[in-house]
Amino acid sequence: MSAKAGQPASLNLAAIERAAASLQGQVVLTPCLPSARLSEQLGCALTLKFENFQHSSSFKDRGAYVKLASLSAAERRQGVIAMSAGNHAQGVAYHATRLGIPATIVMPELTPHVKVEKTAQFGAKVILAGDSVEAAAAHALALAKAERLTFIHPFDDPLVIAGQGTIALEMLAAAPDLEVLLVPIGGGGLISGIAIAARALRPAIEIIGVQTAACPAMQRRLAHLPPLAARPTIADGIAVKEPGALTAPIIERLVSEILLVDEPALEAAILALLEVERTVIEGAGAAGLAAVMSHRARFAGRRVGLVLCGGNIDLRILSEVILRGMVRSARLVEVQIEVPDAPGHLARIASLIGEAGGNIVEVHHQRAFSRLSVKSTAMTIALETRNADHVAAIMAKLAEAGVAAKLLHGAAA
Repeated sequence: MSAKAGQPASLNLAAIERAAASLQGQVVLTPCLPSARLSEQLGCALTLKFENFQHSSSFKDRGAYVKLASLSAAERRQGVIAMSAGNHAQGVAYHATRLGIPATIVMPELTPHVKVEKTAQFGAKVILAGDSVEAAAAHALALAKAERLTFIHPFDDPLVIAGQGTIALEMLAAAPDLEVLLVPIGGGGLISGIAIAARALRPAIEIIGVQTAACPAMQRRLAHLPPLAARPTIADGIAVKEPGALTAPIIERLVSEILLVDEPALEAAILALLEVERTVIEGAGAAGLAAVMSHRARFAGRRVGLVLCGGNIDLRILSEVILRGMVRSARLVEVQIEVPDAPGHLARIASLIGEAGGNIVEVHHQRAFSRLSVKSTAMTIALETRNADHVAAIMAKLAEAGVAAKLLHGAAA
């Protein structure tokens, strides 16, 4: 592939192949496997690239190592600095420590704890600064200048882009018949490298980017639309407000479309990957699957490759995703029941629910704030169920027994 407008002459298939050679034995050759169950559910042939299996649990290991390995002896002695919401930070910290390079990482103040802790555990000095990636970047650049540190950019660097592009080489080697690749976009380094490599090897392959509706910076830039104020998103790894100067022209030339996904779709994709593939994926890593789930007709019958780009999700967030997913699928519901405030009635209700196969998770009594008679009480019961039909069967059994029950949350509430 020759150099094109907006693409450095040094950034081509040959550069990505050199990056792949340098990465031999330095990063994990992650699995690239078909998902039979998800494929059946979604009506297309899905192949998943498990980049969450990297040392730092994300694809960022690749570009970080390629860039760090290129530094001179003097640059290595002086040290490096990086800015990241998490995954790039961990990749730089891990490989800098391995190479004996002092590393400082600047992260936004609200970075998930799991990413901050893992970055420090990998041996880097962590500084929390700013309320956004952009503010953290400004602080990191100021430190780089003051302390003469080499700044390792998370996406707008030819060597970093080449490192990320090695994923495409591995995917097409494992699944050469793929027709389309779905790749999350933050700053654009991952999809730029993948697009350069994949389109050089398979010119007809379609490359589609995915961003969140909460932070669609690249999609709006390429559509010549004004930027929007970013909103909170579970996909914090791709919540980049300012697209890359190097990456945007590459994406404009090689990527056919950028799809947007909303927060419920991201949560559903995280839960699907956990339940079906038994793998933990962060919001950014689940964006590709969220796009397929949200645009089924777009991918029906096609051979689709998804890059599960990272697995660094805060456990508290993951637990909330699981619970919310159970509510959406009617496997966790809340039922309000009115009963006489007398001995034995709670046991009777529990018996009826148990006979119907429901599992009581929580029980709350409401007396002081109830509008019922003082001789009655309102109970709110959280139930674990199988599905919406099971919920309906439990409600029917309660009604047959003369129990006044109302579904508050879950199923068709």
